[in-house]
Amino acid sequence: MLDVAAAGKSPDDVRKPAAPGDVINVGMQEALPDPDPVASIYHRSLPHVYGYLLSRCGSASLAEDLAAETFMAAVAAARQPGAPEITVAWLVGVARHKLADHWRRTAREQRGLAAVAVLAEDADDPWDEHLDAQVAHAALARLPGPQRAALTLRDLDGLPVAEVAEYLGRSEHATETLLVRARAALRRIYREEGTGDA
Repeated sequence: MLDVAAAGKSPDDVRKPAAPGDVINVGMQEALPDPDPVASIYHRSLPHVYGYLLSRCGSASLAEDLAAETFMAAVAAARQPGAPEITVAWLVGVARHKLADHWRRTAREQRGLAAVAVLAEDADDPWDEHLDAQVAHAALARLPGPQRAALTLRDLDGLPVAEVAEYLGRSEHATETLLVRARAALRRIYREEGTGDA
């Protein structure tokens, strides 16, 4: 180590040793492998995570926010002892939880709103097959948070009712009732737009 007094310099004149990630001489800096598992998968997984969120929430800004929350959660998880392997599938699972959390927050904010219409029959209905995707997405966006969450997790993600109930923090019976009401509300909103089959 350099003897500061012998060199005639004060301790303030001597630079601290560079940290491993510091750029000392850009042209001579040796590329180090990235030890961060999230950084190594980020560019490959971002389109999947963002696409998953955007297709379910319909809002680019919300999808961006939730994707950021997903990757922040992944960074926090990677720092824990016994961290899980960070894969695209794992990140999409975290994104699903973040989306469910968002819907729960939204539902809490909208508790004052009146409940939607009458229970519809839970029968096989070919009406769903005739929905125009854009109009259906707009109608879905008009549903209250819990109904939108239930329909998205059940019908788009294909999760069983028990798992949807777990995500939403409800009983299985309450979730089945919520799904029936959500389908009836979606059908009513779609028809009010004048684009559905009567």
